[in-house]
Amino acid sequence: MTDSSKDAAGTGTNAIGRRSLLIATGTTAAVLAVGAAAPEAPRATTAATPAAAAAVCTLTKEMTEGPYYLDGALVRADVTEGKAGIPLKLALTVVDDSTCAVLPNALVEIWHCDALGEYSGYVGNNGHSEPDDGTFLRGGVLTNADGLANLTTIYPGWYRGRCVHIHVKVHTGVTLTSDGSFTGGQELHTGQLFIDETITTAVAKLSPYSTNTVTRTTLAQDSVYDDGGAASGLMTLTALGSSTSSGYTGALTLGVQQG
Repeated sequence: MTDSSKDAAGTGTNAIGRRSLLIATGTTAAVLAVGAAAPEAPRATTAATPAAAAAVCTLTKEMTEGPYYLDGALVRADVTEGKAGIPLKLALTVVDDSTCAVLPNALVEIWHCDALGEYSGYVGNNGHSEPDDGTFLRGGVLTNADGLANLTTIYPGWYRGRCVHIHVKVHTGVTLTSDGSFTGGQELHTGQLFIDETITTAVAKLSPYSTNTVTRTTLAQDSVYDDGGAASGLMTLTALGSSTSSGYTGALTLGVQQG
């Protein structure tokens, strides 16, 4: 499943335009007043307490959506659909990049491959045969009053030419539809989320990830991730238990440019 767009920002046939994006996690998120007391447990601020004007903001560019996006994603908090894998809970906070104020009712949409590197709607591109309804590991939720979107998924696998990653879009002004999806609105951000290589190395040793025979591209080798840390989409991960198999929570604050 080689990414035909090369998944590189600003390159390939699926490349998108570049807009400024603020991303903050850990200590930076705390400076923005959208973090918890410690970097390991980030927490969104309330809409009534935007960050101070003097807050330090880290800006970065958007990234390509890649060739595996499908319209009509379901609005739901749990996108796993029974897929085997290590639990991954995402805590993604959306803020306005010009004010650092949180954005409630923004739809945060994610999609990524399963443990064997297959995307729903494109199963077979990474050499595996499995049921494909076109919806597993895809979906989104509206941010709450604190600008926070909580999603439940599994730790992504990998495919040829790309490190482990999750695609993300942020929309505002969407209308929820009777079939459980959404329509309309404005797309404010398209990007990718990344995970520290040390954690991925540990996950790759466990089933079902260990059955993925495709040579894994590391974070350092990836054509999209530029070693920019949180500014480039690197999430802060917190263990859910004492073992790798217990899973993780991944947190990141996305600042989007409105208008």
